[in-house]
Amino acid sequence: MRYFAEFEYNGANYHGWQFQPNAISVQEVMEKGISMLLRQHTPLTAAGRTDTGVHAKKMYAHFDTVAPIDDLELFAFKLNGIMPEDIAIHWVVRVTDDAHARFDATGRTYEYWLTQKKSAFTDKLVTRTYFQLDFDRMNDACEVLLEEKDFASFCKAHTDVKTTFCDVRKAYWRQAENTPDTWIFTIEADRFLRNMVRATVGTLIEIGRGHLNKEDLRRILHEKSRCSAGQSMPADGLYLVDITYPERIFI
Repeated sequence: MRYFAEFEYNGANYHGWQFQPNAISVQEVMEKGISMLLRQHTPLTAAGRTDTGVHAKKMYAHFDTVAPIDDLELFAFKLNGIMPEDIAIHWVVRVTDDAHARFDATGRTYEYWLTQKKSAFTDKLVTRTYFQLDFDRMNDACEVLLEEKDFASFCKAHTDVKTTFCDVRKAYWRQAENTPDTWIFTIEADRFLRNMVRATVGTLIEIGRGHLNKEDLRRILHEKSRCSAGQSMPADGLYLVDITYPERIFI
C-alpha cells in the first residue's frame, strides 16, 4: 500500500533533501523516523530535490507498506514526535498504488524572500541585498519568463536532464505584508531545473539594478548558456511552497 506524507522543513541545517554520503539530509532523518514506526526499512521518494540550505513549506514524499496503517492521524502525530524541531509533518494520506510523488506532480511553486534591511531574526531564512532595486522593472521583465520555454541559461551546468523546457505559469514580485523592506518572488511552473529559481532571481536583480533590461533577459534565454545569466542567489531565501497533484491519486 502506498501513502503520501506532506511535510515542511527548515533547510538551514541540512545538505538538501537527498541522501548524502558524508552529510545529514532531510531524507535520511525522515526515513529513519518512518522506518522506526513501521519497524521495517521504508524508503521515501520525494516530489523533488532541494539543495543545501533550501527550505520547504510544503513538500510531499511517498512510501510503501505491507500492512495498512490503521490510524493515519495517530501515525502522523507519532512521526512528528520523532522528528527534530526543524521538520514538521502535516499529514499522511493513502493514495493509489501507482501514485508517484515526483512524476504525478502537475505544478510546483517556489518563493524567494529578499530583504533590504538587517534583522536579528531572519538569519538563514531571508536573503539580504545591499542594492537599491526597481521592482517595477523586475516585474515587467517577468513577462518574458511566461513567454519563453527553454531555460537552459538558468540550469546548473553538467546536469543529466533530458530537456530544459519548462512551462512557467506565474512569475512576479510582491511586497511582504507589514514588512515594506521585504520582497517575495513567486514562480510557478510544471517543473524546475537544478538551480533555476536562484539563477532567475539573480538575473532579475541585475535588471532591478539597471544593469540589464527586459530584452536582455530574452536574449539571455535565447543564448542557452549559463554563463550569460546572472549569479545564483544564496539558498537562504528560497522556499518550495506548493505542489499540485490530480485528485484521482488520493483515496
